[in-house]
Order: sequence, then C-alpha cells, then structure tokens
Amino acid sequence: MTPPRAIILRAPGTNCDNETAFAFEKAGGQAESVHINQLVEAPHLLAKYQILCVPGGFSYGDDIAAGRIFANQLRHHVTEMLTEFHAGGKLILGICNGFQVLLKAGLLAPEDAVGPVATLAWNDSGKFEDRWVQLRVVGDQCVFLSGIAAIELPVAHAEGKFVTRDSATLEAIASSQQLVLRYVTQSDPQASDVPYPQNPNGSQANLAGLCDATGRIFGLMPHPERFLDPTQHPSWTRRKMPTEGDGLRLFQNAVRYFL
Repeated sequence: MTPPRAIILRAPGTNCDNETAFAFEKAGGQAESVHINQLVEAPHLLAKYQILCVPGGFSYGDDIAAGRIFANQLRHHVTEMLTEFHAGGKLILGICNGFQVLLKAGLLAPEDAVGPVATLAWNDSGKFEDRWVQLRVVGDQCVFLSGIAAIELPVAHAEGKFVTRDSATLEAIASSQQLVLRYVTQSDPQASDVPYPQNPNGSQANLAGLCDATGRIFGLMPHPERFLDPTQHPSWTRRKMPTEGDGLRLFQNAVRYFL
C-alpha cells in the first residue's frame, strides 16, 4: 500500500517544517513542505494529501497575535478545500504555532455570532517558556494519541495559555471530550491543580492539546517532532530511555490510520 502523504504547510517565519516532514517520513509516511501562497494559488493541490500539518515557528513574526495572519489566510482563501479535506476522513495537525493557527482559523473551536469561544493567550509567566513537560492523555477521542497514556515532550512558546470565553464554554468543550492532552506533575498525574512550571503557561484545565469533535483535527503546544530519538532528551545519558522518542508515536498513529 502506498504510504500516506503529508503536506507541511509553511509561511514566512515557520521554522519547524523540515523537522516535522522528517518526523512523518520516519513514521513511514511521505511528506512535502508547501508554502501557503502555493496553496492559495492552487487549493486543489490539497486533494493529493491525506494529512495536513501546520508546524511550529513564528508565522509572519507573530504580528498582531501568534498565528493570526496565517489563520486568516486559511479562513479567507482555502476554507472550502479544508472542509472537503476533513470531510473526506483526512487528518489535520497543528503544532505550537500551528495550534494557534488552527484555533484562530476556527477549525478546533468554531466561532459564533459573538466571536471566538477560545484562544491561546500570553503565558502567565509573561515570558517565553522553553522546557520539558509531562503530559497525560485524556480519553480515546484523538486519532493522533491512540494507544498513548502519558508522554514527555518539550514546549517552546510565549502564547500558549488556553483560555475560553467563560466556564460554560470550557464545560461544553470538556463534555465533548475535546480536552485530550493535559499538563501533569510527575508525582501526581491525576492532579487537577498543576502549578507552574509543570503547567508552563497557566492554561485552563491544564490543557496542552485540543481536538475537534471527530478526533481528526488536533492541535498541541508541545513539540512532538523534537523528540523522535532518545538522544534528543536532556537526560538520555543519565537514565534508561526507550528506543524511540515519545513524539514519534503521534506521527506513527497518523500514518497507521491510513494503513
């Protein structure tokens, strides 16, 4: 069977597209990095792929707000093709800046007449956070997290605090099983109150990753493409490590979904 094809959609300021393409290929897929302007000019190109990924970085310098300009390009130029893409049973992934893009494009938490129901705001610390975090998977809704209970990944962001419009919105998203990846403490993975720096940004519900109702669109702040090999972990010389990095499992799940 032909390996599934992934389109890594980049923009000016994107800086994780090569690593993300490598991750999909290491997982057994095929990957191609494509500039957003190419897709805007020829939206039909999307039909060639089974997986779409918006990788990390600082698209358009994060001017206005992180991911906003890139999100507007998707919203105003390729919405119809993205809708067809998703309706065809395909997968969409957003990593860090890509999560910001998907959320602000309305792909993860659709806007209503009032406006956005959720966003990713500045970290509570008021600074860029670059550290490793412990994560717990909640439920079995998300395709990318299938068969995973807990993972460890690095984060690197300044605007990663998940915030909803009000408590009712948060409860509605939680009840639809969309809050699928959460920051935890190593000593108490079930704790509801996770302090800084284990929760590096102050996200509501300790949220690190959000999926849509189908489980086929997924956005997360941590970087799975930065932990494919055990030697990428800062403790790889000091403790026994698995043969593969935790992040590789997300890409393997995406490829396996089509095989």
